[in-house]
Amino acid sequence: MLLIENFLAIFGRPVLSIISFSDALGKYFIFQLKLFKLFFKPPYRGKEVLTQIEIVGIGSIGVISLTGIFTGMVSAVQLYQGFHNFGAESMMGYTIFISISRELGPVFAGLMVASRAISAMAAELGTMRVTQQIDALDVLAIDSKKYLLIPRIIATTISLPLLVALFDFLGNISAYLISTKVLGVNPSEYISTINLYLHYSEIFTGIAKGAVFGFVISSIGAYIGYTTKGGAKGVGEATTKAVVASAVMIFVLDYFISALFLLLGW
Repeated sequence: MLLIENFLAIFGRPVLSIISFSDALGKYFIFQLKLFKLFFKPPYRGKEVLTQIEIVGIGSIGVISLTGIFTGMVSAVQLYQGFHNFGAESMMGYTIFISISRELGPVFAGLMVASRAISAMAAELGTMRVTQQIDALDVLAIDSKKYLLIPRIIATTISLPLLVALFDFLGNISAYLISTKVLGVNPSEYISTINLYLHYSEIFTGIAKGAVFGFVISSIGAYIGYTTKGGAKGVGEATTKAVVASAVMIFVLDYFISALFLLLGW
């Protein structure tokens, strides 16, 4: 009997976890489907969108800039050793540029926004839920989803691609300076490989990823915050869930978008 109980415990927990995950994922998609039509329904709260752009976008410039600069510096230092062994330092320019623009920029910028802005979004909405402020809006015949969620999702979707562009610019500038001024790479060769091999579509892929990441992580933060339960403890758990789920989705989407662009030849 004990053996059977242990067997059921070992194999039952993963099954229950899968069922719980599937249930949460289904509720999320149903929530988003109901939310989608609100993007096209007036009133269009432009002022609230601009306010959220200031909070999510402008407020994240500092951390994005710092992360971008040091990412470029680290990329230059790490790649130099390998390229130097083969006498191919001239290829560092293109390699660093493409790695930052296509992968590191959108992923790192998305993670920074998730850590800073999406966590705050989930905490703010969760606090409003447990203190019944959202219920008060509904009682006043104000669509709380339209008023609270749509501006945040639109603002993040707009802001993150711009932050990715900033990350790319600062990352590549810092990599260039470290490579040419510190490591002794020829500046002309560094730039010439970028001009020779770079296609503008490769820059676009990173920006496109930023827009997708922005929409998905903001919708995750909005959903988790809006459906928070359990008082102060629930708000803390919602904040953690929002950051973890956003980070995981960034990596999952990064693979599928990269694979799609590969199939399209971009």
